[in-house]
Amino acid sequence: MLELRNVSRTVGADKHIVDVSLKLERSTSNVLLGPTLSGKTSLMRLMAGLDAPTSGTVFMDGKDVTGMPVRRRNVAMVYQQFINYPTLTVYENIASPLRVAGKPQAEIDKAVKKAAELLKMAPYLDRTPLNLSGGQQQRTALARALVKNADLVLLDEPLANLDYKLREELREELPKIFAETGAIFVYATTEPHEALLLGGRTATLSQGRVTQFGDTTEVYRRPQDLLTARTFSDPPLNVIAVEKTGERFAGPGALSFSAPPSQLNLPDGRYHVGIRPHRLTLGHGAGAAPAGGSSSASFEATVTLTEVTGSETFIHADFGKERIVALVHGVRRVDAGDRVRLAFDPAHVLVFDERGTTAGAPTALAA
Repeated sequence: MLELRNVSRTVGADKHIVDVSLKLERSTSNVLLGPTLSGKTSLMRLMAGLDAPTSGTVFMDGKDVTGMPVRRRNVAMVYQQFINYPTLTVYENIASPLRVAGKPQAEIDKAVKKAAELLKMAPYLDRTPLNLSGGQQQRTALARALVKNADLVLLDEPLANLDYKLREELREELPKIFAETGAIFVYATTEPHEALLLGGRTATLSQGRVTQFGDTTEVYRRPQDLLTARTFSDPPLNVIAVEKTGERFAGPGALSFSAPPSQLNLPDGRYHVGIRPHRLTLGHGAGAAPAGGSSSASFEATVTLTEVTGSETFIHADFGKERIVALVHGVRRVDAGDRVRLAFDPAHVLVFDERGTTAGAPTALAA
């Protein structure tokens, strides 16, 4: 098990990591999810021993390794920008950590061929990296990490430069591959959907802090605060200021809806509701009846941009001072300046108090 206890790292006046405590078990898949500059790479470097924390302690299998340099740890790390030895063949690139460890040739040959087959690199073992595509070079780097049989495998956005089909294949296979070795698998990404595809457990990061850590689907469905909910939403979470009076929430314009059962007992006052873009449905124009039946709430907004992706359409609209994004199925033709009615089921909204803390769980999971 890898354990970080109250770990922080400060460089000059900049706080890169702030008071992070995590426990990562062996044979598990763990995702670090956050936007660029949220601290994912900095945290990985502390886990690996490439950097030392300013304060706090790092343990590996119960042993304090806080000051232990990376060369004395059994760690493998793969970056978004693949790193291979340009003059060595793919075979020798993959074999390099085993040669450094002094492994016998028969063991090296077996390990290299197994890793190459798993990552679909067996036909290219005699080539040098300059004769490979970018995806093949990244797979070579991944195979080298695999054969090292490391205790801790750190992957820093390793699939960002690969084509779509290969990314999908590797997202499915990598957790299985590394779990079989008993390693602790840590994967950094900026993409919420990638975290959901990888599964396992997810830590959401913002400005060097871990805002929540737990089962990936649980963190997504039940964020503890608005910051986590925003981190785990792409397209961005729609956030609307409302006021609760009795059993109803009221917002800008004519927005008004009944509080879901789990939030009926919240005290009256100001709140924010979070609505995921795919939970918004599109009416047929201003004044149209809300979709989804009598339990739906709805509001009118002014379209600013429409993006058609083929099977889905992103509709960007202004609602009061807020910019709203709706993700609707199919090709929907609406023009900038059009007034549209957007509807949602209050059972699927997230509710946050003025401090940004979740105020009561949604009646239905807000997935």
